[in-house]
Amino acid sequence: RRLRAGAMAGFVRELERRDGPALRLEQRAAGGVGCVVWDAALVLAKFLETGACPLARRHVLELGAGTGAVGIMAATLGADVTVTDLEELQELLMVNIENNKHLVTGSVRAKVLKWGEDVTEFQPPPDYILMADCIYYEESLEPLLKTLKDLTGPDTCVLCCYEQRTMGKNPEIERKYFELLQRDFELEKIPLDRHDEEYRSEDIHIMNIHRKQTVGP
Repeated sequence: RRLRAGAMAGFVRELERRDGPALRLEQRAAGGVGCVVWDAALVLAKFLETGACPLARRHVLELGAGTGAVGIMAATLGADVTVTDLEELQELLMVNIENNKHLVTGSVRAKVLKWGEDVTEFQPPPDYILMADCIYYEESLEPLLKTLKDLTGPDTCVLCCYEQRTMGKNPEIERKYFELLQRDFELEKIPLDRHDEEYRSEDIHIMNIHRKQTVGP
């Protein structure tokens, strides 16, 4: 089923939480893919609430954060979060951080991170990297993989949630992405019955991704 019903009404998306008031996420009608709360972001945000991954006092980085839904949810669960996206999305991220700061029990800040570029300022490696619906442009696959390799340490857990799309080049891009990813990372699919019981869908997948352990000489 589609989870996005009424998403654009009033441009504020409410994301219910298990404990306490909903997150209020502003969206933008213009400005491309980053400006609405996508289904995969809802599914990943609600998966974090299941408690499957302990987030309190953990260092969390979100890539391609868009509205910041996933990262802000992690911050309400006690994580210290940096939400990252391109320059043109910073204003929207700041607005959403400000609107929800009274719900945050960890911390959250927004920073510019362009995939494929230097990530020194984001070191040391975070405990978690969160990604929702980050694979849709073929040109962005290599820069995204470079950024993942540069950011992850041996203990970093990458949670990648994506909606399987059957249109056009999507299946091909997806296949290529996971093929490239498997050179350096181990992938494990999180079974549907471990997703939030309400926010789940057959065609939305969550992958648990870790760096392959390099064996010493």
